[in-house]
Amino acid sequence: MTTPNTHYPVIVVGGGQAGLSISYFLQEAGIEHLVLEKHRPGHAWRTERWDNFCLVTPNWQCQLPGFPYPGQDPFGFMKKDEVLDYIDAYVERTRPPLRTGVTVDALRRRDGAGFELETSAGTFTADQVVIAVGGYHIPSIPRVAERLPASVAQIHSSRYRNAAALPPGAVLVVGSGQSGCQIAEDLHIEGRKVHLCVGSAPRAPRRYRGRDAVEWLHDMGHYDMPIERHPLKERVRGKANHYLTGRDGGREIDLRRFALEGMELHGRLTNVAGGRLHFADDLARNLDAADETYNRIRAGIDAHIAAKGIEAPVDAPYVAPWRPGALVPAIDLAEAGIATVIWATGFRSNFTWVEVPAFDGKGYPTHRRGVSAVPGLYFLGLPWLHTWGSGRFSGIARDAAHIAGQIARRDAASDRRTG
Repeated sequence: MTTPNTHYPVIVVGGGQAGLSISYFLQEAGIEHLVLEKHRPGHAWRTERWDNFCLVTPNWQCQLPGFPYPGQDPFGFMKKDEVLDYIDAYVERTRPPLRTGVTVDALRRRDGAGFELETSAGTFTADQVVIAVGGYHIPSIPRVAERLPASVAQIHSSRYRNAAALPPGAVLVVGSGQSGCQIAEDLHIEGRKVHLCVGSAPRAPRRYRGRDAVEWLHDMGHYDMPIERHPLKERVRGKANHYLTGRDGGREIDLRRFALEGMELHGRLTNVAGGRLHFADDLARNLDAADETYNRIRAGIDAHIAAKGIEAPVDAPYVAPWRPGALVPAIDLAEAGIATVIWATGFRSNFTWVEVPAFDGKGYPTHRRGVSAVPGLYFLGLPWLHTWGSGRFSGIARDAAHIAGQIARRDAASDRRTG
């Protein structure tokens, strides 16, 4: 009987788009490796997206290494099932050395050199390890949720599927990032009464001056900007993404228009007490700030068009169609008929299983373009690991190629030392 191999030059933890991408480059370099995946590739896409989910970036930005978007609608926006088909086709095309259904419970440094991985399938060792599990691990729900009465259903946005699956009645969506705004829109389209707590997330134009804004920003080099050159530097990693949608061919999300159509907008949720929801007096400020970002993006595109002498149609300036009236500091849950609360409040990262000193005081990986201070340990797929696209289909290939190069150089240096 052949003894199963438990040592590999490289082990990749995570078989999503990041892990699959680094595997592609390791295969190209002829570096033996193993990819360990807890579920199956595309698990988050399968289980943490609602039925009408679609990408907010155009299909041409789907650029997994060696497998650019193969469909017939490069300027469209893939729906959930199409995204899964794209990932499944990539696995079939690249045939990575993948083991699914394996949970990594602990990662430690070995005495001497390399790493030990304690898993549900036994113990593995590796000379180098790539942690490719992204940065969104645990649904983040504020403790104020504990104060809601038991009669109100509560779910995190990652568990929302469709309006029909919710109890009858109005729905409160807490959080106005990409997921919150798109879920609020989904419910609104289905005729549900929606209350939305609006936070500080910015919004972006969809089409402007004859093209999708993403095309303009791509030409302007926006998506190539490394984090070191971003005005916010590493603080950008904590910022909410701009909200817009790819639904029905792509459109902007203007919360003010939703308000005109009957959606109730509120400021941030500050408290729940006595069956009443209390809100901050920041709705107008948050809407204005989102519009400022929207207009700033448009102005940047205008400047680019002027500087390059590009012929492009001119769009009318944005005029806010609605403004909040007098502040309503609190509403009664029962009187408003709110039967469900959806917490679109993001995720927390969880790297507690990584028993290696590669983190800052908040438990977030410290690295330079994915290369940690611990020799042979790398991170891939984190938001803004290097650029805006680092955690997305659009930029993962560039980061994966860089880390694969670092792995190859370290592997070659080790061969020279032992040769």
